[in-house]
Amino acid sequence: MAKTQRFEEALSRLEEIVDKLQSQDLLLEESLKLFEEGLKLSRFCHDKLQEAEKRVKRLVKGEKGEFHLKLFEDDETES
Repeated sequence: MAKTQRFEEALSRLEEIVDKLQSQDLLLEESLKLFEEGLKLSRFCHDKLQEAEKRVKRLVKGEKGEFHLKLFEDDETES
């Protein structure tokens, strides 16, 4: 898998792999090869989503009516 691969491309390829595996018209070796590729793509997508989550910011209104940017991960510590 190329390091420059985009999330959307990886997700699209992962969907193709799932469709092929569900078709049940594959030889065992081909199924295993696709399964391994799918695992790599799944990890890649998971890592990209984790990175994106860390970068997400949202606008929050404070007690005095002021607005400020707040990191997404700060929400998890407030609960």
